[in-house]
This record gives sequence, C-alpha cells and structure tokens, in this order.
Amino acid sequence: MLWVLVAFLLAGILMLGGMLWVISPGNPQPVTDENGKTLPGSLSEKTFVRINGVEQGMFIKSRDARNPVLLYLHGGMPDYFLTPKYPTGLENLFTVVWWEQRGSGISYREDIPKESITQEQLIADTLALVNYLRQRFHQEKIYLMGHSGGTFFGIQAAAQAPELFHAYIGVAQMSNQLASEQLAYTYMLQQFKANGNQDMVKKLEAAPVTLSGGAPSAYLAVRDPAMHSLGIGTTHDMTSIVTGIFLPSLAFREYTLGEKINMWRGKARNGVSVLWETSLQTDLSQKVTELKLPVYFFEGIYDYTCAYSLAKDYFEKLKAPVKGFYTFEHSAHSPIFEEPTRSLAILQQDVLAGTNRLADER
Repeated sequence: MLWVLVAFLLAGILMLGGMLWVISPGNPQPVTDENGKTLPGSLSEKTFVRINGVEQGMFIKSRDARNPVLLYLHGGMPDYFLTPKYPTGLENLFTVVWWEQRGSGISYREDIPKESITQEQLIADTLALVNYLRQRFHQEKIYLMGHSGGTFFGIQAAAQAPELFHAYIGVAQMSNQLASEQLAYTYMLQQFKANGNQDMVKKLEAAPVTLSGGAPSAYLAVRDPAMHSLGIGTTHDMTSIVTGIFLPSLAFREYTLGEKINMWRGKARNGVSVLWETSLQTDLSQKVTELKLPVYFFEGIYDYTCAYSLAKDYFEKLKAPVKGFYTFEHSAHSPIFEEPTRSLAILQQDVLAGTNRLADER
C-alpha cells in the first residue's frame, strides 16, 4: 500500500506543478480600455536593465507613455503582484515603474552576496535607475515613491540628489524602526491579552522588544502573523499571509514559475528586509532632516508595521519647501492599495500640482 500512497503523492505534486506552470506565462498584461482593448499609446512591459553591474527587472505600466514617470520602491519584498486584487490606478496618472531591487523578485540572483546589498548600494542603484528612466523617457525629473522599507533608502536618495525629482512620496514612511517595533510589540501584547489569545501572549512575552535589547529573533518569527491577525500588517483587511500574500503571488500571471520561486527564495534569504539590521540602527529623523523638494507622506491610521505616530512625528520635524501629511482612516500599511481613489486624488490634485491643499490640517 505504501507505493500506492507514494504514487498518489507524486501525481498530486505533478498536477500542482503543472497547474502553476499553466498560470505562469510571465507576460505583462496590456493596459486596456473598458472594452478590454489595448489602449493606443499605452505601455506595458517587463524589462531588465543592467544597474551598477547587476541585471535588475521591473514592470512598467502607463495609459500614456508620455505621462510623468513615477519610480516605485517596494519594501521587504515586491508587491506588484497584489495589483490585480488591489488595483492602484497609478498607471492612469503616471508611467509607473515597479522596480524589483537587486536580490528580490525578478531581480533575484543566487550569486549576489546578501552582504553586498547595503543601503549605500541601493541608493546608488536607485539613482542609476533614475538617470536611465530620465534618458529613456526624455524627462528632466521624475517622481519617487517609496513604500515601507523602500522609504528607508528612498528618502536618502531624494536627499542626495533632489535635482532629479519633482517630489518624494513616502507611503508608510520609516523613521525610527526600532521604536516602531517596540510600539507594535506593546500594542499587540495588549490586544492579545484583551482578546484572550494566550498562545500569542506567551510567545510575545518570551521575546520582548526593547530599545536597549533590540528585536529578538523569536519576536521576528511571530511578528508578521501577529500583525496580520490584528489588521495592522500589509492591509487592514488582510488577516493571513498565506491567503493574502503567498497564494496571490503564485496566481500572478506576469511572473514565470521560476520567478515566483525566486521571489520567495529572495524573501527567505532577506528576512523582514535586506536592510533590516541597518534600519533598526538608524533614526531617519536624525539622519535626514531636510529635503530640498516637495515631500508627501501617505499614512494608514492602523499601521504598526511602520508606526503611524512615528511617521507623523518625523514629518513635523522634516524641513521641505512643500509638505503634505495624509491620514488614511481605513488603511494599515498600504494606503495606495487600500484606498486607491483617495490616493489618486491626492497625487493628481496635490503632488502633480506641487501643492498640499488636501493635506491634514496642522
């Protein structure tokens, strides 16, 4: 009977592999009109560019390739695959570049040493890619949007070369990440005590986060599932990493099967973020105190992944010629995915216009 069970198991694995292969053609989906026809003048491509000696991939989407260029810097892992479920509409206003940085997503390479991916390297890669995009699309300046971990080196890139950018947009802006983890730890422990989840209480109490002791590995092991179960993770409505992130990544048709596997290989190697330890040791509110370009922060009120309150404190200290802070009342860590209509209104009426009329009152 054992051989029968083995045969069924192998058959199931082969069937699953075959299904994944079928739904993984790896071709970018065209930008279409309401009738499903490709829009004239639109742009949809998956392309690879050699950046500072390493081939790196990106998806470029636009309803009109003449639109202003927006470079999107993802956080701990690429999140472009979430757009079928959470359409952002960014391609309606911009030629949006969903870059998957060295060592992650379609830019994962086994021969790239993890220790070579530093904040200095990612800043240099960002600026090199910006110059490529400026030349390709014949634009003197572009817009820079960082999300989560992407804000860590994104705001530093904007500070280093403000002349390259129309504006910087921080979505779930990092500031003092160790302090953020301590706030998240305290909040989660209180919530799990209140709802009677003794298993989570026990795990968190065994791995306290402190400013002096840092964030222990036992805390990191429970961090993501704990945050998502409380609605303070990727999105306020996403309660499971498996159903919210893992399965959508496997179903995403613009990745090949190999690219899907490599994305998770990169995530496994990088952990929370490839710059995690560096970000825990850095207080951006002390390091980047001024930007010589317009600055906009998009912040979800439920966000404890990069704590809302700390982002607001940082914004108040940050000097810039134009500033806008926007609270998203129904969002956690990803306002552009969770509240796209409001995000687009702000981008169109404030960011593209260089104003802050829709910003929170100060």
